[in-house]
Amino acid sequence: MQLADNLRFVFTAVLWLWAAAAAEAGEAVRLRVISYNIHHGEGVDTRLDLPRIAKVLLSEQPDLVALQEVDDRAARTGSVSQPAELARLTSMHVAFGGNIPLQGGRYGNAVLSRYPVQREWNRELPNVGGGEQRGILGVEVELPGVSERLLFCSTHFDHRPAATERIQSAERVNELMREWSGPAVLAGDLNDVRGSQALQILERQWLVTNEEELPTIPVERPVRQIDFVLVRPRERWRLVEGRVLSEAVASDHRAILSVLELVR
Repeated sequence: MQLADNLRFVFTAVLWLWAAAAAEAGEAVRLRVISYNIHHGEGVDTRLDLPRIAKVLLSEQPDLVALQEVDDRAARTGSVSQPAELARLTSMHVAFGGNIPLQGGRYGNAVLSRYPVQREWNRELPNVGGGEQRGILGVEVELPGVSERLLFCSTHFDHRPAATERIQSAERVNELMREWSGPAVLAGDLNDVRGSQALQILERQWLVTNEEELPTIPVERPVRQIDFVLVRPRERWRLVEGRVLSEAVASDHRAILSVLELVR
């Protein structure tokens, strides 16, 4: 295990140096971003398996990962700190935003990053009718060759049929961005589809990175996209590749990948 961890560290360092050299040469900075609702590590086979989740992530060598439905020391998942364990398994930096107390621990969103986290914050989103408390987790990272920090956010909107809370959450996310003038990525389970009022509100400030529909649920045969990666300001970003990962057992969602270029 120690050898594998050391190899991952060396590989990460080489990637960082390559990115820095590319940035110095005047090229756009390329980022591999994943959004994944991990269902607290429980697959559709009812097996709790964090190494399986980590394997899905490592297969795509992401730079930044937004995770939703993450347990931190909750009894139902063995009182394990899932953010810390996933960070260990992937050799990435981690931030966690707990929004709900759960069985002696917390439940919320997490971020994994190849780059050290310079600053992190967690904000509650509007709660309508006493549903689950939702939140948005933001981390600031420094990219090689880029003068300003990148803000990367993981969020999870309300799942209930009525759109009221999702609409208010979208408005709140946009309000929070008034404090941020640099490049930003928002990724997560929005529990809504393109053309919905919540997505239309977000698209006032954000660009959805995939033009074509990328269904993420139901996991066996996806027909709807409710997991998204969005960026701002839109003129600073180019989509290189967008696709849904093929793994269909590890969670009740499929992960979505966006390969992006940030123009300096």
